[in-house]
Amino acid sequence: VQLAESGRGLVQAGGSLRLSCATSGFTFDSYVIGWFRQAPGKGREAVAGFSSVDGSTNYADSVKGRFTISYDNAKNTVYLQMNSLKPEDTATYYCAALVNIFATMTSLPNDYDMDYWGKGTLVTVSS
Repeated sequence: VQLAESGRGLVQAGGSLRLSCATSGFTFDSYVIGWFRQAPGKGREAVAGFSSVDGSTNYADSVKGRFTISYDNAKNTVYLQMNSLKPEDTATYYCAALVNIFATMTSLPNDYDMDYWGKGTLVTVSS
């Protein structure tokens, strides 16, 4: 199983960016995909999660209403659409997968539960 993020970039505050996470070797019946981020000098935090069980999603309060997670089955790709970006959104963004889990997104996934990780992609938001 491999996860590969793309879409890194420098954007001005108020702008938009879409991150992609291409999955390969993904043959699981049920899974959770999460987007996490880690800002310089800070811990890693979950920002969005998606469940394959029912398509449910969940978001961190800090990004709710601005970020949208989605999954394209045909392309085996997870997206994170980020709008109204703020300087505090500057971080390295990671996608991760928790497999063989039958769960809906009643809460954000925990990073220590995830089975597979991408290498991350840097997002910088200038003020």
